[in-house]
Amino acid sequence: MKTLKVILLALLVVGCASIRVNYDYDKATQFDNYKTYNYYSDMNTGLSELDTKRLLNAIDIKMKAKGFNLSDSPDFFIDIKSKEYQEAQRNTVGVGLGGGGGNVGGGISIGIPVGQSKVNRLITIDFVDENKKQLFWQAVSESNYNPNAIPEERETRLNAIVEKILLEYPPKQ
Repeated sequence: MKTLKVILLALLVVGCASIRVNYDYDKATQFDNYKTYNYYSDMNTGLSELDTKRLLNAIDIKMKAKGFNLSDSPDFFIDIKSKEYQEAQRNTVGVGLGGGGGNVGGGISIGIPVGQSKVNRLITIDFVDENKKQLFWQAVSESNYNPNAIPEERETRLNAIVEKILLEYPPKQ
C-alpha cells in the first residue's frame, strides 16, 4: 500500500510541475572513454544535507543503470550547484479610479498582487575531466520547488529531476 502511495505521489508531483533542462557539452569529447565517476569532496550543492543525500542517491542509481560506476579513482568528477529564486508575481488585480466632467479627466490604476510567488530551483550538474582540467558536459535544470514538501515529495521530485537531467547523457554525437 505504501508503494502505491509513493507511486501516486510521484505521478502527482511530476505531472503538476514541469522540469526544464538545458544541456551543453564539448563536441570533441569521446564520451566512450568515461566509465567511472565520483563527486568533488568539497562540493557545496546549495541544498540541505538531506536533499543532497537524496540527489546523490538518485544520481548514483541512474548512473549505475546507464553502466557507470562510482570509483575512488574516477574518469571524471561530478560537481553540483543549486540556487533558489522566487518567480516574479504575474497575477494582479487592477483597481481603478477615474473621474471627469466637462474637459477635465483623471484616473489612477493600481495592480495588487494575488496569490503567492512561486519558488523555483536551478540545479547545475557539471561533469569534469580532472586530468584535462576541463568541463565536458553540463546540464542545468529549472523546476518549481516547495520548501515545505514532506520527505517523500522531496525524494520523488529530485528523482524526477535526475531522470530528466540524465536522459540525454551521454549525448548522441
